[in-house]
Amino acid sequence: MDAKDVAQFLKSNPQFFDQNPQLLESIYVPHPHGGRAIPLTERQIVSLREKVKLLESKLGEFVRFGEDNDAIGEKVHRLSLALLGSKDAAAATQALYFHLREDFSVPHVAFKLWANEEVPAELRDKAESMGAPQCGAAAGSPFLGWFGEGADHVRSVALIPLGQTRTMGLLALGSEDPQRFFPEMGTLYLRRIGELTAGALAARV
Repeated sequence: MDAKDVAQFLKSNPQFFDQNPQLLESIYVPHPHGGRAIPLTERQIVSLREKVKLLESKLGEFVRFGEDNDAIGEKVHRLSLALLGSKDAAAATQALYFHLREDFSVPHVAFKLWANEEVPAELRDKAESMGAPQCGAAAGSPFLGWFGEGADHVRSVALIPLGQTRTMGLLALGSEDPQRFFPEMGTLYLRRIGELTAGALAARV
């Protein structure tokens, strides 16, 4: 009988140690964090403690994620109220810039609506082909010039198409942190901000 057979036997006979409790006290195994031998029962306790620590760490991570999402949701709500309360397109634009910069800490914000500004056809086509917000490095982005004098400082960007059934413009967010907007990040709240912006401006153009 080899180790595999022993393991299979214990797996198939979970009542074995119930029927032979004295073995738990007489079997010694290496301590996971040291060279000394400890009883099997103590080794089980050490293993359970490690699992508890891992679960506590995961729970803390979930709590932090939840708190972060709650905070972002509250910011989106404040932006929604500001856009809804805007009397015209100029006021909505001012509210958008203010909340993105002051509440969301996005230092560089730019957007263009096709109905209001001349935008090169290739940029319009690129925006209309996105289908969803896109994030990544600023280098090489054809929309980098939209940030004007601040373009030299932008290291990552989030590009948010405006409009659901058709693209009416593009909202560009720029950060000086290269990791602020990255390709694998979630875009749920960016999409919601885009929908709010499109809805507020479409009603006021």
